[in-house]
Amino acid sequence: MRTAVVILAGLLSISMIACKTPEARKPVTVKTGSFIDESISRNKKLAEREEAKIQEIIKADTANTYITSKGGFWYYYQVKDTSAAYTPQFGDEVIFNYNVKSLSGQTIYTEKEIDTVTYLIDKEELFLGLREGLKLMKAGEKATFLFPSYQAYGYYGDDKKIGMNIPLITEVTLHKINRESTIEN
Repeated sequence: MRTAVVILAGLLSISMIACKTPEARKPVTVKTGSFIDESISRNKKLAEREEAKIQEIIKADTANTYITSKGGFWYYYQVKDTSAAYTPQFGDEVIFNYNVKSLSGQTIYTEKEIDTVTYLIDKEELFLGLREGLKLMKAGEKATFLFPSYQAYGYYGDDKKIGMNIPLITEVTLHKINRESTIEN
């Protein structure tokens, strides 16, 4: 009888172990944020190289006074309106022309190719630097902007003529600003 109890207890414990729910296995290696850290490091080095090239252009161009924007690009005015005070705000419609060049001055897109652009500030797609640059201008002004690639088309380019990580120069003429309140009426 005693052996029967021992056998019964053994079978009971085996059945309890066999019914145990499976446990998740721990990974053999633990991944850290090394890919992200490497990417950040690469992007910082790229930005430093691009900004050094832009600084060389600025240093060589003694005819113009460059302004550093809060957004991380540089610009100067070819035509500046000192009497007007209004700059485009969210939702305003702006009408402008621009061209796109490489830092070496090679034309990528002419004003004629791009044509006149009508754009609603921050409500439509436009590359980051140009979007921010337009907000600094007044109607009738013409400015030249130097954008590092992260302010231009960045890693992806434009899928046409602008490749990945290409810093740009754009000359922009802002013709007209229609305030949002006048557009809705």
